Amino acid sequence: MKIRSTTVLLVKRDGKTAMAADGQATLGDTVIKGTVKKIRRIHGGKILAGFAGSTADAFALLGRFEQKLEQHQGQLERAAFELSKDWRLDKYLRNLEALLIVASAEDAFLISGKGDVIASDDGLLSVGSGSMYALAASRALLKHTDLTAHEIAQESLNIAADICIYTNSNIIVEEI
Repeated sequence: MKIRSTTVLLVKRDGKTAMAADGQATLGDTVIKGTVKKIRRIHGGKILAGFAGSTADAFALLGRFEQKLEQHQGQLERAAFELSKDWRLDKYLRNLEALLIVASAEDAFLISGKGDVIASDDGLLSVGSGSMYALAASRALLKHTDLTAHEIAQESLNIAADICIYTNSNIIVEEI
């Protein structure tokens, strides 16, 4: 059975960066946990990292990413590219099934095992089972409201939780 879990959304607005994630992990059609914490503050709290996919794989990648940040003096973009390169070339990492969104106050990237390091054009990034629902909601809220980044992230995850069976309304939002 495949474990499905997670909706993680990043919203940038008015100099603020908010990352939100639900807390649900599902095995097949059964919720196995409703309070998973999928967002971490790293590098002295200056960087947010959110993950989707296998928890063990995500933590392995997160550990590697933190090493890259230290190695490159906190340069988020450089660390993201170096992790992506390792992820593609390393036999162990190549088999990990997870996605990461990493963000500082200035930059944000989605990092995949396919070698992708994607920056957003509109200040939004999302991963996970309900990510497209949350992304659509956040685009509409950015365009048609004056809500803050934190409020948009929260409401977008609530909307995704109403639609996606792999997303719950136990939402954590972190902001830098």
